[in-house]
Amino acid sequence: MLKGKTVVLGVTGGIAAYKIANLASMLVKLHCDVQVIMTENATNFITPITFETLTNHKCLIDTFDRNFQYNVEHVALAKRADVVLIAPATANVIGKMANGVADDMLTTTVLACTCKKIVAPAMNTQMYRNPIVRDNMKKLEHYGFEIIEPETGFLACRDIGEGKLPAPELLLEYILKEIAFEKDMAAKKVLVTAGPTVEAIDPVRYITNHSTGKMGYAVAKHCMLRGADVTLVSGPTNIAPPPFVKVIPVISAKDMFDAVRACADSQDIIIKSAAVADYRPLSTADEKIKKSDDMLTLKLEKTDDILKYLGEHKKDGQFLCGFSMETENVTENSRGKLIKKNLDMIVANSLKQPGAGFGTDTNIVTLITKTEEVELEIMTKDEVAKVILDRILAD
Repeated sequence: MLKGKTVVLGVTGGIAAYKIANLASMLVKLHCDVQVIMTENATNFITPITFETLTNHKCLIDTFDRNFQYNVEHVALAKRADVVLIAPATANVIGKMANGVADDMLTTTVLACTCKKIVAPAMNTQMYRNPIVRDNMKKLEHYGFEIIEPETGFLACRDIGEGKLPAPELLLEYILKEIAFEKDMAAKKVLVTAGPTVEAIDPVRYITNHSTGKMGYAVAKHCMLRGADVTLVSGPTNIAPPPFVKVIPVISAKDMFDAVRACADSQDIIIKSAAVADYRPLSTADEKIKKSDDMLTLKLEKTDDILKYLGEHKKDGQFLCGFSMETENVTENSRGKLIKKNLDMIVANSLKQPGAGFGTDTNIVTLITKTEEVELEIMTKDEVAKVILDRILAD
Protein backbone atom coordinates (compact mmCIF):
# COMPACT_ATOMS: atom_id res chain seq x y z
CA MET A 1 0.00 0.00 0.00
CA LEU A 2 2.85 2.42 0.79
CA LYS A 3 5.37 1.32 -1.82
CA GLY A 4 7.36 4.32 -3.01
CA LYS A 5 6.42 6.41 0.04
CA THR A 6 8.90 7.73 2.61
CA VAL A 7 7.87 8.20 6.23
CA VAL A 8 10.14 9.95 8.71
CA LEU A 9 9.59 8.92 12.32
CA GLY A 10 10.91 11.36 14.89
CA VAL A 11 11.42 9.69 18.28
CA THR A 12 12.01 11.84 21.34
CA GLY A 13 12.93 11.11 24.96
CA GLY A 14 9.84 9.56 26.48
CA ILE A 15 9.11 6.12 27.89
CA ALA A 16 6.58 5.54 25.09
CA ALA A 17 9.44 5.49 22.56
CA TYR A 18 9.31 1.69 22.62
CA LYS A 19 5.91 1.75 20.89
CA ILE A 20 7.44 3.28 17.77
CA ALA A 21 9.43 0.12 17.06
CA ASN A 22 6.13 -1.67 16.43
CA LEU A 23 4.94 1.21 14.24
CA ALA A 24 8.15 1.08 12.20
CA SER A 25 7.66 -2.66 11.69
CA MET A 26 4.06 -2.18 10.51
CA LEU A 27 5.14 0.48 8.02
CA VAL A 28 7.92 -1.72 6.62
CA LYS A 29 5.39 -4.54 6.10
CA LEU A 30 3.38 -2.10 3.96
CA HIS A 31 6.51 -1.65 1.78
CA CYS A 32 7.19 1.84 3.09
CA ASP A 33 10.65 3.43 3.19
CA VAL A 34 10.98 4.25 6.91
CA GLN A 35 13.60 6.68 8.17
CA VAL A 36 14.02 7.15 11.91
CA ILE A 37 15.51 10.20 13.59
CA MET A 38 16.11 10.07 17.34
CA THR A 39 17.01 12.72 19.85
CA GLU A 40 19.91 11.99 22.17
CA ASN A 41 17.50 11.59 25.07
CA ALA A 42 15.44 9.04 23.13
CA THR A 43 18.43 6.70 22.98
CA ASN A 44 18.14 6.30 26.76
CA PHE A 45 14.78 4.60 26.28
CA ILE A 46 15.35 2.48 23.15
CA THR A 47 18.51 1.64 21.22
CA PRO A 48 19.02 2.94 17.67
CA ILE A 49 20.01 -0.62 16.65
CA THR A 50 16.36 -1.66 17.13
CA PHE A 51 15.19 0.80 14.47
CA GLU A 52 18.14 0.07 12.18
CA THR A 53 17.32 -3.63 12.26
CA LEU A 54 13.63 -3.01 11.53
CA THR A 55 14.07 -0.41 8.78
CA ASN A 56 17.39 -1.44 7.25
CA HIS A 57 18.48 2.21 7.44
CA LYS A 58 20.91 4.03 9.69
CA CYS A 59 19.09 5.70 12.56
CA LEU A 60 20.00 9.39 12.49
CA ILE A 61 20.84 11.17 15.74
CA ASP A 62 23.80 13.52 15.33
CA THR A 63 23.52 16.36 12.80
CA PHE A 64 27.31 16.27 12.35
CA ASP A 65 27.73 12.51 12.10
CA ARG A 66 30.25 11.82 9.27
CA ASN A 67 29.48 8.11 9.18
CA PHE A 68 27.36 8.17 6.02
CA GLN A 69 27.60 9.27 2.39
CA TYR A 70 28.22 13.00 2.16
CA ASN A 71 25.22 15.25 1.64
CA VAL A 72 23.32 17.74 3.73
CA GLU A 73 21.42 14.88 5.30
CA HIS A 74 18.63 16.76 7.07
CA VAL A 75 17.81 18.63 3.84
CA ALA A 76 18.05 15.53 1.66
CA LEU A 77 15.75 13.58 3.97
CA ALA A 78 13.32 16.50 4.22
CA LYS A 79 12.99 16.55 0.42
CA ARG A 80 12.22 12.80 0.26
CA ALA A 81 9.70 12.68 3.09
CA ASP A 82 6.02 12.25 2.28
CA VAL A 83 5.00 12.68 5.91
CA VAL A 84 6.76 13.20 9.24
CA LEU A 85 5.42 11.78 12.51
CA ILE A 86 6.98 12.91 15.78
CA ALA A 87 6.01 10.34 18.42
CA PRO A 88 6.32 10.38 21.30
CA ALA A 89 6.65 14.18 21.25
CA THR A 90 7.94 15.59 24.52
CA ALA A 91 7.07 19.05 25.83
CA ASN A 92 10.69 20.05 25.12
CA VAL A 93 10.63 19.13 21.44
CA ILE A 94 7.12 20.57 20.97
CA GLY A 95 8.44 23.86 22.34
CA LYS A 96 11.44 23.79 20.03
CA MET A 97 9.37 23.08 16.91
CA ALA A 98 6.78 25.71 17.79
CA ASN A 99 9.41 28.40 18.10
CA GLY A 100 11.69 27.49 15.22
CA VAL A 101 14.55 26.11 17.31
CA ALA A 102 16.69 23.72 15.25
CA ASP A 103 19.50 22.49 17.47
CA ASP A 104 19.60 18.76 16.66
CA MET A 105 19.02 16.39 13.75
CA LEU A 106 15.30 15.99 14.42
CA THR A 107 14.31 19.63 14.84
CA THR A 108 16.56 20.67 11.94
CA THR A 109 14.94 18.12 9.62
CA VAL A 110 11.41 19.07 10.70
CA LEU A 111 12.14 22.73 10.01
CA ALA A 112 13.36 21.83 6.51
CA CYS A 113 10.33 19.63 5.66
CA THR A 114 7.53 20.94 3.47
CA CYS A 115 5.37 17.80 3.76
CA LYS A 116 2.64 17.19 6.33
CA LYS A 117 3.94 16.98 9.91
CA ILE A 118 2.02 15.07 12.59
CA VAL A 119 2.78 15.35 16.31
CA ALA A 120 1.72 12.85 18.99
CA PRO A 121 2.37 14.40 22.43
CA ALA A 122 3.13 12.06 25.34
CA MET A 123 3.97 13.33 28.81
CA ASN A 124 2.81 13.73 32.38
CA THR A 125 -0.77 15.03 32.70
CA GLN A 126 0.19 18.28 34.41
CA MET A 127 2.86 18.98 31.79
CA TYR A 128 0.32 18.34 29.03
CA ARG A 129 -2.16 20.74 30.66
CA ASN A 130 0.46 23.43 31.26
CA PRO A 131 -0.62 26.62 29.42
CA ILE A 132 2.83 26.97 27.86
CA VAL A 133 2.62 23.51 26.30
CA ARG A 134 -0.98 24.15 25.17
CA ASP A 135 0.09 27.42 23.54
CA ASN A 136 2.98 25.70 21.78
CA MET A 137 0.62 23.05 20.39
CA LYS A 138 -1.72 25.77 19.14
CA LYS A 139 1.28 27.38 17.44
CA LEU A 140 2.10 24.12 15.70
CA GLU A 141 -1.49 23.79 14.48
CA HIS A 142 -1.34 27.37 13.21
CA TYR A 143 1.73 26.40 11.18
CA GLY A 144 -0.03 23.39 9.64
CA PHE A 145 1.02 20.60 12.00
CA GLU A 146 -1.60 18.01 12.92
CA ILE A 147 -1.84 17.15 16.63
CA ILE A 148 -2.95 13.68 17.74
CA GLU A 149 -4.72 13.96 21.08
CA PRO A 150 -3.13 11.71 23.70
CA GLU A 151 -5.17 9.04 25.44
CA THR A 152 -6.17 9.01 29.08
CA GLY A 153 -4.77 6.18 31.16
CA PHE A 154 -2.17 4.95 33.62
CA LEU A 155 1.08 6.84 32.97
CA ALA A 156 4.69 5.89 33.65
CA CYS A 157 4.74 8.35 36.55
CA ARG A 158 1.91 6.32 38.14
CA ASP A 159 -0.61 9.12 37.59
CA ILE A 160 -3.88 8.48 35.79
CA GLY A 161 -4.84 11.13 33.25
CA GLU A 162 -4.17 12.63 29.84
CA GLY A 163 -0.77 12.17 28.23
CA LYS A 164 -0.63 8.54 27.14
CA LEU A 165 0.68 7.90 23.63
CA PRO A 166 -2.01 6.22 21.47
CA ALA A 167 -1.46 2.68 20.22
CA PRO A 168 0.78 2.21 17.17
CA GLU A 169 -2.26 1.05 15.18
CA LEU A 170 -3.88 4.47 15.55
CA LEU A 171 -0.65 6.28 14.71
CA LEU A 172 -0.50 4.16 11.56
CA GLU A 173 -4.04 5.23 10.63
CA TYR A 174 -2.98 8.90 10.73
CA ILE A 175 -0.11 8.13 8.37
CA LEU A 176 -2.33 6.13 6.01
CA LYS A 177 -4.91 8.91 5.94
CA GLU A 178 -2.25 11.30 4.77
CA ILE A 179 -0.32 9.31 2.14
CA ALA A 180 -1.98 5.97 1.29
CA PHE A 181 -3.93 7.37 -1.69
CA GLU A 182 -4.18 10.46 -3.82
CA LYS A 183 -6.90 12.77 -2.50
CA ASP A 184 -9.10 12.48 -5.59
CA MET A 185 -12.25 12.61 -3.45
CA ALA A 186 -11.29 15.75 -1.54
CA ALA A 187 -14.20 18.13 -0.97
CA LYS A 188 -16.72 15.36 -1.75
CA LYS A 189 -19.31 14.35 0.82
CA VAL A 190 -20.08 10.64 0.80
CA LEU A 191 -22.83 8.73 2.58
CA VAL A 192 -22.35 4.96 3.01
CA THR A 193 -24.77 2.50 4.59
CA ALA A 194 -23.52 -0.82 5.93
CA GLY A 195 -24.45 -3.87 7.97
CA PRO A 196 -27.78 -5.51 8.72
CA THR A 197 -30.90 -4.06 10.29
CA VAL A 198 -32.74 -5.74 13.16
CA GLU A 199 -36.54 -5.88 13.48
CA ALA A 200 -37.77 -6.80 16.96
CA ILE A 201 -40.48 -9.44 17.29
CA ASP A 202 -40.55 -9.25 21.08
CA PRO A 203 -37.94 -8.48 23.78
CA VAL A 204 -36.09 -11.71 22.91
CA ARG A 205 -36.51 -12.48 19.19
CA TYR A 206 -35.88 -10.49 16.04
CA ILE A 207 -35.68 -10.62 12.23
CA THR A 208 -32.33 -9.86 10.59
CA ASN A 209 -29.90 -11.26 8.00
CA HIS A 210 -26.31 -12.50 7.78
CA SER A 211 -24.68 -9.21 6.74
CA THR A 212 -21.47 -8.42 8.63
CA GLY A 213 -20.94 -4.90 7.23
CA LYS A 214 -17.44 -5.71 5.93
CA MET A 215 -18.10 -4.45 2.39
CA GLY A 216 -19.68 -1.18 3.48
CA TYR A 217 -16.99 -0.50 6.05
CA ALA A 218 -14.31 -1.11 3.41
CA VAL A 219 -16.03 1.37 1.09
CA ALA A 220 -16.30 3.99 3.86
CA LYS A 221 -12.64 3.58 4.81
CA HIS A 222 -11.42 3.94 1.21
CA CYS A 223 -13.54 7.06 0.69
CA MET A 224 -11.88 8.56 3.79
CA LEU A 225 -8.39 7.58 2.63
CA ARG A 226 -9.07 9.34 -0.68
CA GLY A 227 -9.99 12.57 1.08
CA ALA A 228 -13.78 12.44 1.27
CA ASP A 229 -15.92 13.67 4.14
CA VAL A 230 -17.62 10.37 5.02
CA THR A 231 -20.77 9.58 6.95
CA LEU A 232 -21.39 5.89 7.68
CA VAL A 233 -24.88 4.79 8.69
CA SER A 234 -24.34 1.36 10.19
CA GLY A 235 -26.55 -1.38 11.51
CA PRO A 236 -25.21 -3.61 14.33
CA THR A 237 -21.82 -5.13 13.45
CA ASN A 238 -18.76 -6.55 15.22
CA ILE A 239 -16.36 -4.36 13.23
CA ALA A 240 -14.44 -1.43 14.71
CA PRO A 241 -15.64 1.79 13.06
CA PRO A 242 -13.26 3.20 10.44
CA PRO A 243 -11.20 6.07 11.86
CA PHE A 244 -11.89 9.66 10.75
CA VAL A 245 -15.43 8.72 9.65
CA LYS A 246 -18.66 10.02 11.17
CA VAL A 247 -20.63 6.94 12.24
CA ILE A 248 -24.39 6.98 12.84
CA PRO A 249 -25.41 3.70 14.54
CA VAL A 250 -28.90 2.41 13.81
CA ILE A 251 -30.89 -0.71 14.65
CA SER A 252 -34.04 -1.03 12.56
CA ALA A 253 -34.78 -0.37 8.90
CA LYS A 254 -36.81 2.68 9.94
CA ASP A 255 -33.83 3.97 11.94
CA MET A 256 -31.64 3.60 8.85
CA PHE A 257 -34.24 5.18 6.56
CA ASP A 258 -34.62 8.20 8.87
CA ALA A 259 -30.83 8.63 9.22
CA VAL A 260 -30.28 8.42 5.45
CA ARG A 261 -33.15 10.77 4.66
CA ALA A 262 -31.85 13.33 7.16
CA CYS A 263 -28.48 13.77 5.46
CA ALA A 264 -29.01 12.59 1.87
CA ASP A 265 -29.56 16.04 0.33
CA SER A 266 -26.10 17.28 1.35
CA GLN A 267 -24.21 14.31 -0.14
CA ASP A 268 -22.35 14.18 -3.46
CA ILE A 269 -22.17 10.37 -3.51
CA ILE A 270 -24.44 7.84 -1.77
CA ILE A 271 -23.42 4.18 -1.63
CA LYS A 272 -26.00 1.86 -0.10
CA SER A 273 -24.39 -1.45 0.78
CA ALA A 274 -26.50 -2.23 3.87
CA ALA A 275 -28.55 -5.44 3.76
CA VAL A 276 -31.81 -4.10 5.14
CA ALA A 277 -34.36 -6.57 6.47
CA ASP A 278 -37.20 -6.63 3.92
CA TYR A 279 -39.97 -7.19 6.46
CA ARG A 280 -40.83 -6.19 10.00
CA PRO A 281 -43.58 -7.39 12.34
CA LEU A 282 -46.72 -5.26 12.34
CA SER A 283 -46.52 -2.76 15.13
CA THR A 284 -50.02 -3.38 16.47
CA ALA A 285 -49.50 -5.62 19.46
CA ASP A 286 -52.64 -7.73 19.05
CA GLU A 287 -51.85 -8.40 15.38
CA LYS A 288 -48.14 -8.98 15.72
CA ILE A 289 -47.95 -12.46 17.17
CA LYS A 290 -50.27 -15.41 17.22
CA LYS A 291 -49.03 -18.17 19.48
CA SER A 292 -49.92 -21.78 19.89
CA ASP A 293 -48.18 -24.66 21.62
CA ASP A 294 -45.88 -25.41 18.68
CA MET A 295 -46.14 -22.40 16.38
CA LEU A 296 -45.46 -18.69 16.36
CA THR A 297 -47.13 -16.84 13.47
CA LEU A 298 -46.16 -13.30 12.52
CA LYS A 299 -48.01 -10.72 10.48
CA LEU A 300 -45.39 -8.79 8.53
CA GLU A 301 -45.19 -5.56 6.60
CA LYS A 302 -42.59 -4.33 4.12
CA THR A 303 -39.85 -2.07 5.43
CA ASP A 304 -39.07 1.25 3.75
CA ASP A 305 -37.25 0.91 0.41
CA ILE A 306 -34.28 3.20 1.02
CA LEU A 307 -32.83 2.91 -2.49
CA LYS A 308 -36.21 3.65 -4.09
CA TYR A 309 -36.58 6.76 -1.95
CA LEU A 310 -33.06 7.94 -2.79
CA GLY A 311 -33.66 7.42 -6.51
CA GLU A 312 -36.92 9.35 -6.40
CA HIS A 313 -35.29 12.25 -4.55
CA LYS A 314 -31.87 12.27 -6.22
CA LYS A 315 -30.59 15.81 -6.70
CA ASP A 316 -28.75 17.04 -9.80
CA GLY A 317 -25.14 15.85 -9.89
CA GLN A 318 -25.59 13.31 -7.10
CA PHE A 319 -24.21 9.80 -7.76
CA LEU A 320 -26.29 6.93 -6.38
CA CYS A 321 -24.81 3.43 -6.09
CA GLY A 322 -26.68 0.41 -4.75
CA PHE A 323 -25.82 -3.23 -4.05
CA SER A 324 -27.79 -6.23 -5.28
CA MET A 325 -27.47 -9.72 -3.80
CA GLU A 326 -29.20 -12.37 -5.91
CA THR A 327 -29.51 -16.14 -6.00
CA GLU A 328 -30.46 -16.37 -9.70
CA ASN A 329 -30.51 -14.20 -12.84
CA VAL A 330 -28.00 -11.93 -11.13
CA THR A 331 -27.32 -9.53 -13.99
CA GLU A 332 -30.91 -9.30 -15.24
CA ASN A 333 -32.40 -8.74 -11.80
CA SER A 334 -29.74 -6.22 -10.86
CA ARG A 335 -30.15 -4.23 -14.08
CA GLY A 336 -33.87 -4.16 -13.44
CA LYS A 337 -33.24 -2.58 -10.03
CA LEU A 338 -30.81 -0.09 -11.58
CA ILE A 339 -33.50 1.22 -13.94
CA LYS A 340 -36.48 0.94 -11.60
CA LYS A 341 -34.78 2.74 -8.72
CA ASN A 342 -33.02 5.42 -10.80
CA LEU A 343 -29.49 4.39 -9.83
CA ASP A 344 -26.24 5.42 -11.51
CA MET A 345 -24.55 2.11 -10.70
CA ILE A 346 -25.38 -1.16 -9.00
CA VAL A 347 -22.90 -3.66 -7.60
CA ALA A 348 -24.26 -7.16 -8.19
CA ASN A 349 -23.14 -10.44 -6.72
CA SER A 350 -24.51 -13.93 -6.24
CA LEU A 351 -24.91 -15.50 -2.84
CA LYS A 352 -24.21 -18.88 -4.44
CA GLN A 353 -20.63 -18.12 -5.51
CA PRO A 354 -17.88 -19.30 -3.15
CA GLY A 355 -15.91 -16.32 -1.85
CA ALA A 356 -18.77 -13.84 -2.34
CA GLY A 357 -21.56 -12.47 -0.20
CA PHE A 358 -22.01 -12.32 3.57
CA GLY A 359 -19.30 -12.92 6.13
CA THR A 360 -16.35 -13.35 3.76
CA ASP A 361 -13.24 -11.19 3.39
CA THR A 362 -13.52 -11.49 -0.41
CA ASN A 363 -16.19 -10.71 -2.96
CA ILE A 364 -17.03 -11.39 -6.61
CA VAL A 365 -19.05 -8.59 -8.14
CA THR A 366 -20.26 -7.13 -11.42
CA LEU A 367 -20.43 -3.35 -11.75
CA ILE A 368 -23.49 -2.42 -13.79
CA THR A 369 -24.32 1.01 -15.18
CA LYS A 370 -26.78 2.07 -17.86
CA THR A 371 -24.10 1.63 -20.53
CA GLU A 372 -21.81 -1.18 -19.37
CA GLU A 373 -21.21 -4.26 -17.26
CA VAL A 374 -17.81 -4.98 -15.74
CA GLU A 375 -17.26 -8.40 -14.18
CA LEU A 376 -14.52 -8.47 -11.54
CA GLU A 377 -12.55 -11.54 -10.51
CA ILE A 378 -12.47 -12.59 -6.87
CA MET A 379 -10.88 -9.81 -4.78
CA THR A 380 -10.62 -8.77 -1.18
CA LYS A 381 -13.38 -6.41 -0.14
CA ASP A 382 -10.78 -3.64 0.21
CA GLU A 383 -9.79 -4.17 -3.43
CA VAL A 384 -13.43 -4.23 -4.52
CA ALA A 385 -14.03 -0.95 -2.66
CA LYS A 386 -11.14 0.69 -4.53
CA VAL A 387 -12.47 -0.44 -7.94
CA ILE A 388 -15.99 0.76 -7.10
CA LEU A 389 -14.69 4.22 -6.22
CA ASP A 390 -12.47 4.32 -9.34
CA ARG A 391 -15.55 3.61 -11.45
CA ILE A 392 -17.68 6.23 -9.67
CA LEU A 393 -15.02 8.91 -10.14
CA ALA A 394 -14.61 8.00 -13.82
CA ASP A 395 -18.22 8.98 -14.53
